[in-house]
Amino acid sequence: MNLQYLKAFYVTVKANSISKAAKILHLTQPGLSMQIQSLEKELGVSLLNRSNKGVELTEAGRVVFDYATTILSLQDNIERDLENLKTDKKHLLLGSCKAIGEYALPCSIYVYKQNNKDIDINLEISNTEQVVENLISKTVNIGILHGKVDNPEIIIQKITTDRLLLVTSLPLVKNKVNLNELTRLPLIFREKGSGTRKTILNSLKKHNIKYDDLNIIYELNSMEAIKTSVISGKGISFIPELTIKRELKDGILKAIEIENLEILSEFYISYTKDHALTPYEKDFIKFINSSKRGFC
Repeated sequence: MNLQYLKAFYVTVKANSISKAAKILHLTQPGLSMQIQSLEKELGVSLLNRSNKGVELTEAGRVVFDYATTILSLQDNIERDLENLKTDKKHLLLGSCKAIGEYALPCSIYVYKQNNKDIDINLEISNTEQVVENLISKTVNIGILHGKVDNPEIIIQKITTDRLLLVTSLPLVKNKVNLNELTRLPLIFREKGSGTRKTILNSLKKHNIKYDDLNIIYELNSMEAIKTSVISGKGISFIPELTIKRELKDGILKAIEIENLEILSEFYISYTKDHALTPYEKDFIKFINSSKRGFC
């Protein structure tokens, strides 16, 4: 497969326009169209439907686009790593679940950088499911996951445990509820693939409470967005304690105790079995496992 043609297809989809993609790639529009047509001919499928509104992926196009994301990322990683060998640069490619990545980890990276100024650190924040996918596709080399993940391709080490608290800013909500009352509260939930969501549902399952039993008013794919929504009184949610310490202390949020239920979040650092850790990657893992990590 011609990677140049694959990139032409990928950029066109991202730009949703032949003309915009041509400018990005410094090609003429006919030249770009010819590259995409050559890729379609090579694969024996139609990839795009073109219209005045832009481009739309065919069913085959969606399959190729998903693989193109990984393939082109791998190509970039190869070129980067080879360039690093020439310049002796050190790059730490991290992926993190949102519960840690949006709050605690930036402080850790700052602390780590103070004694490791020669290491360039790139952090990609997504949900746990996506972090695992990024590890396997080599987009990142070290991942931090929310909850234990059973995947034969990765190695995980537990780094910390944190409470998941049911919190609200609403003044009329009781300080303590039972499980039956919990099912009637207006909950804001994380999206599928989230470690926080999985941890909550696994804990509730032990009490015969399923997702459909809950009064979920909407879902968000960002812990920061959920926290903002709860603070503004839009609903109630389960949020890791380490991300709301200040809000709890200042009284902006208050925790609601649930009878016979305590939900604990476990966080793990991970990497793939086939990845040979560099000395500085090993050092970072040791740092994250130590008391010096400085979680905010």
